[in-house]
Amino acid sequence: MLYSGGMFRTVELPLWLLILILAFAAVTFASHFLFPSVRWFFRRRMERAVARLNERLERPIQPFKLARRFDMIQRLIYDPEVSKAIADHARAEGVPENVAFEKAKRYAREIVPSFSASAYFGIATRLAKWLSRSLYRVRLVRFDEAALSAVDREATVIFVMNHRSNMDYVLITWLAAERSALAYAVGEWARVWPLSRLVRAMGAYFIRRRSRNDLYRRVLARYVRMATDAGVTQAVFPEGGLSLDGGLAPPRLGLLKYIVEDRPAGGPDVVFIPVALNYDRVFEDRILVAAARSGRRRFPARISVVARFVLRQIWLRITGRYHRHGYAAASFGAPLSLDAFDADHPGAGVEDLGAELMRRLGREVPVLPVPLVADVLLRAEGPLSRDDIARRLRDLVAKMPQAHVHLPGGDMAYAVRFALQILSARRIVRETEAGFVLLDAERDLAAYYARSIAHLCGDRKE
Repeated sequence: MLYSGGMFRTVELPLWLLILILAFAAVTFASHFLFPSVRWFFRRRMERAVARLNERLERPIQPFKLARRFDMIQRLIYDPEVSKAIADHARAEGVPENVAFEKAKRYAREIVPSFSASAYFGIATRLAKWLSRSLYRVRLVRFDEAALSAVDREATVIFVMNHRSNMDYVLITWLAAERSALAYAVGEWARVWPLSRLVRAMGAYFIRRRSRNDLYRRVLARYVRMATDAGVTQAVFPEGGLSLDGGLAPPRLGLLKYIVEDRPAGGPDVVFIPVALNYDRVFEDRILVAAARSGRRRFPARISVVARFVLRQIWLRITGRYHRHGYAAASFGAPLSLDAFDADHPGAGVEDLGAELMRRLGREVPVLPVPLVADVLLRAEGPLSRDDIARRLRDLVAKMPQAHVHLPGGDMAYAVRFALQILSARRIVRETEAGFVLLDAERDLAAYYARSIAHLCGDRKE
């Protein structure tokens, strides 16, 4: 009960209503006085941290990435081109424009990330480095520091990568951490809470790879165009998805078209940097081979499978039997300027650019022990001894003089032992009295690894 004297009357209120009024008053006070000050305090701290970070990065974090997510969504949905797309959609579907606007707004919320420099550089890159080095022996087989450093500072850099494994995201995030923060285009597999929040915080944007909705595609295209014009460093997989057979796939040109088409006159150059990845073991290999065998790309990851794998790795560490899963290697190719490409190839379209990027990417694929030995055993007509394998391996390597071949310690015999140990442990290869043979049931899996380097072998047909 509330009492007041003088000219005011006594007012009775239920206790719950009094508490509710006080709560609303506290929220109003905080939103008008405390929250703006707190936001300003943390915003200032973040800006100072980013300024220090940009001093050591080769390509500073662009203001576009640091903008508030709400502001970016508003900017995207009120963009003139998106407004035209909304009107076109409303007219084509026979719905009111406000209905089409709400749909476009949902698409924008789905696409636009919420980049956090502290999450990216403070957590993600450190975790990526620890995870990569825990699982693999990581090697950088080619990195032309001079060529990469010579890229115009005002240009927008796009890392173009082959897609071997979901570990690609982890590996390249760490390896490129000294250069810039990467904005990935990730598929619908990552739209699962709480993974989606982490992915957004790392600056990735979600895409529906199979969407045929014209309004969605135009909203996505406009966001990619805005990010490219703003100089955001991006990482794209032109193959559009994981390789099912282990080899390079023809490029899908959707994202590439969004990046290169409708460029403003006199705008910054776009520079593509091929980054080729390869592994002695791809953790998803059996799932991918089975998908290739069935002809269907749908292979939803089951949390039970992931959990069993993680628990097994932990148990192997506890019992002292853990071994890393071979080598993971990356090769950074020579940069390709879009302005230079257009000047050298008048009238060339995005298809020509995509083909050139895939050619450059193919040349950079690292050659590792397991793919080499898998290739030799697939060609063999019977059991082979270690010496036989080493001899054939030398002949195979001689046929790819321009390839980036990584042999541990430069020792062919050790590379053979190393690869056979991995293949035997996975029951892909069996040792007999006559020598080593591939198990018939695992030939497809061995072919998956051999195909990753097949395009580099002069006598091998794709």
